[in-house]
Amino acid sequence: MQGETRLKNHRLPVVADFFSSGNIERFRRIHSIMSEPNSRDFTGKMNHESDADFAARQKLQHKLNCIKHKIIVMSGKGGVGKSTVAVNLATALLLAGNKVGLLDVDIHGPSIPTMLGLENEKPGGTQEELLPVDLGGLKVMSLGFLLSSPDQAVIWRGPMKIGVIRQFLENVHWGELDYLIIDCPPGTGDEPLSICQLIGHLDGAVIVTTPQRVATVDVRKSINFCRQIQLNVLGIIENMSGFVCPKCGEVTQILPPGGGRSMADDLGVPFLGAIPMDPQIAQAGDTGRAFLRYYAASPTAAIMQELIKPLLNLQG
Repeated sequence: MQGETRLKNHRLPVVADFFSSGNIERFRRIHSIMSEPNSRDFTGKMNHESDADFAARQKLQHKLNCIKHKIIVMSGKGGVGKSTVAVNLATALLLAGNKVGLLDVDIHGPSIPTMLGLENEKPGGTQEELLPVDLGGLKVMSLGFLLSSPDQAVIWRGPMKIGVIRQFLENVHWGELDYLIIDCPPGTGDEPLSICQLIGHLDGAVIVTTPQRVATVDVRKSINFCRQIQLNVLGIIENMSGFVCPKCGEVTQILPPGGGRSMADDLGVPFLGAIPMDPQIAQAGDTGRAFLRYYAASPTAAIMQELIKPLLNLQG
């Protein structure tokens, strides 16, 4: 295909030559091997895994061992405010005195740079290792930093996405972290599956939904995804749960309330809480400011601070 050929020849300023046909085939091979059950032998090396692939995986594991807790933020539905939740979870953990990284693996719609006012930032580092963008102590990495324009479309198939996600874990200098919050795109496709397989051990997933059935029907699939790959569900957050009047503070239920809590009860997973529609949240995202940092005294910020308490109690 002409468009696909043109993309393969286009080079983004990322760290290794994973655009070569050899590396794309290597990522496809590693992805396939890691999907096989009981694929490791007694040395820790996977069946059919080459020495080079094994060495690369060991390097990745060394990087991951420097990160105490790894949490993926998921939703089965787009437009539920998942990235907003990810940004503010990371900010809340940072404000609680932790070392925190925020990794955006939404390859086709990386919104984290916009939401944090980092659209003009570029990661530093060397050809071998990138430095995440630092925002007041929060370490941030996103494909959005590497695009030539915010309007640039990323037209990639699975192996290309797996390759860049692997490099964001292996070739970015995250250093010692207490938490790495990973913002995934909606659904249960390449990105969340790749993250879970590459990391191997995640503390769990935070699932974001909105109250109405149209959202919860799809979000339930994310919970079943977690169960199928034996990933712990840390809890469900119901976003856009009622509208907070900016003048009087009264909450009006615009969407049918309680869908997130009902789903959590039905599926037997924790319900972390409900975040109302607050115009200040939208304003913060559009102006590139983390809501919790700039509206810390608001009632909605107090709700968000409560959401992180189970995450602060993770073992290890």
